[in-house]
Amino acid sequence: MSDEAHFSAEQSGPQAAPWIPRPHGDGSRPQDIACPPVAWPQEPERLNQPEAVRTPAQAPLGIIRKRADFLACNRGKRQPMPGFVLLVRDRKDGDAAMRLGITVTKKIGGAVVRNRMKRRFRALARQVLPASGFAGADHVLIGREGGIERDYAQLAGELEKALRKIREPRHGKARAR
Repeated sequence: MSDEAHFSAEQSGPQAAPWIPRPHGDGSRPQDIACPPVAWPQEPERLNQPEAVRTPAQAPLGIIRKRADFLACNRGKRQPMPGFVLLVRDRKDGDAAMRLGITVTKKIGGAVVRNRMKRRFRALARQVLPASGFAGADHVLIGREGGIERDYAQLAGELEKALRKIREPRHGKARAR
């Protein structure tokens, strides 16, 4: 026996007409009323100062991106500190711009810990390198395990101390490779 025999042949009540889009927008909204124009600021609001207003001490740091530049910096001067290791290498290319590279390995921690440490290093570099860094040199900060727990002011002091030791090497402490 088939199930079709139990359906009634009568159709149910009236059905709604299918929706067909209108060619000129939604009929429920009036189309002839224009929306008021959005008020835009006349001048862009800047978080950073324009290039012409920046002083040389506020010049942005370049970023080291290529592996070859990191390896070349490894052949420069090295100063280990409790929170990081600082590598400095003069590029000798006539460009006075300072560049920064940051390395934090997986040995230090997970992605959250490594990213936090890199953010702290970037902030340190923006604060300390324009005044104390070497013009025309590459600076690389390599994170160490104790660096994430260290106080920011302590790290800033250590970075200034490391730059000072590299600038004025005493008794062969900052060794060149």
